[in-house]
Amino acid sequence: MAAVHTPHPPIEGSDRLLGTIAVSLAIFMYGLDMAVANVSIPTITGNLGVSINQGTWVITSYAVANAIVIPLTGWLTARFGQVRLFVASTLLFTLTSVLCGLSTSLEMLVFFRCLQGAVAGPMNPLAMALLLAAYPPQKAAFAMGASMMTAMMSPALGPVLGGWITDNFSWPWIFYINIPVGLFSAWVSWRIFRNRESVCVKQPVDYVGLLLLMIWVGAFQVMMEQGREHGWFDSPWVVFLGLTTLIGFLFFLVWEWYEAHPMVELRLFKISTFSISATIGVFTSLPFFGNIVLTPLWLQSSLGYNATQAGQVAMVSGLFMFLFQPLVARALPHVGNRRLAVTGLCILILSVYLRTGFTPSLTSGDIFLPMALQGIGAGAVFMPIALLYISAMPPAKIASANGIYSFTRTLSIGIGTSLATSLWDERTSHHHAQLSTHISPYNETAVQTLKEMGTAVGNEGALTAMERLITVQAQTLAVNDYNVFAIGLLLAGIAFILLVKPGKPTATTAPAPILEH
Repeated sequence: MAAVHTPHPPIEGSDRLLGTIAVSLAIFMYGLDMAVANVSIPTITGNLGVSINQGTWVITSYAVANAIVIPLTGWLTARFGQVRLFVASTLLFTLTSVLCGLSTSLEMLVFFRCLQGAVAGPMNPLAMALLLAAYPPQKAAFAMGASMMTAMMSPALGPVLGGWITDNFSWPWIFYINIPVGLFSAWVSWRIFRNRESVCVKQPVDYVGLLLLMIWVGAFQVMMEQGREHGWFDSPWVVFLGLTTLIGFLFFLVWEWYEAHPMVELRLFKISTFSISATIGVFTSLPFFGNIVLTPLWLQSSLGYNATQAGQVAMVSGLFMFLFQPLVARALPHVGNRRLAVTGLCILILSVYLRTGFTPSLTSGDIFLPMALQGIGAGAVFMPIALLYISAMPPAKIASANGIYSFTRTLSIGIGTSLATSLWDERTSHHHAQLSTHISPYNETAVQTLKEMGTAVGNEGALTAMERLITVQAQTLAVNDYNVFAIGLLLAGIAFILLVKPGKPTATTAPAPILEH
């Protein structure tokens, strides 16, 4: 007779607060490590004596391994228990962080980063599952808010912290800072949650599903990371990766759907609320994370910001999300998931709309409002969506649902980043070609401008300065074009939210639903 999953009662008092802090620190550490290494790649590659292009494998290896393991969270939880798996994942993440810092060659670092990404896979989904089970249903929004705040602050703080550590210490310390955080999180989490272990079920290993997952996700992540560098589908290598992704994905879908004991429970998508919420998450994450990457990149390449200044601008979004998250949690029971999610998307659309009018003369004050609105809108939309996708989920399936949802978000980050940078490059080239046509002997304004500049820096210097002006203008117009595209994605997200039917959850739902009144 199969074991029956009986939900544990909520945790009370100081243990709940301490458990929330410990689990949230693990979420923060996980998100921070994804962002903190990016700005340190030039220093790492310089110290290890390799090129920047080779150094990007430090990021790619982590992303590939992480993306493969995340959707396996449900299967691993059923096999080992969510508390044991979470604590083990946190400890192994801490250990692999140490090994990354001790690496003396690129090969060592890439290997240990791959291990680090793999062991980190279950951390985020299980952290949310533990938090939701620790709170009573009426406080589920607060639990989700705690995880959301820490998850969204880490990408904002990562570039600033990574740059500061690299400048003032040495690159291994971007990994060593995980040691005290990881040990504290694992110790407190075990002490608080060890008597709340989930039921373990020994089931056959789906080797075929695991192999297909590794093939298509690995190929997809490498394609996303290297597509821009190789000219996307102009490159036979990228075409090969794309075909491998497509064929592997199709075989994976068919196999996992009909497999009796699948590695990834794709049949959860038969629950309409879950599938619609996952789709909304994709349409929201693509422009959100695309702008998180594109805005600092544009500020540094076009407006002369250094990495620290660009990171400070990006941090405004995370800060406002952090500040408004408690208000969102309080509003949820009164407003409902759907209305609040639509409101958040409207705020995000306003934030993106304000970016469509950017000019090279933009000041930090001009970008403050769009960044602040981005944080407020994200805080108002991501929490309701996260609660919606588990609103019709049996408690025993929460870990699987969290794993699949986190997986779609991870893929969205990769797609959103590559889409934003590639579209920016393409539109920059388009606008540069158009603007250059105006620089001719028949354009009196251009001739006069070059003449005035030439008196100060010479004819060659004037041409160089004019080329720089054209490039900056083209890059700025390309940012505006991307944000018009982003508005379309966010509007699609609103359309999908309207497909979610209002109503009350059934008795088998997880302890978190707050549906529309």
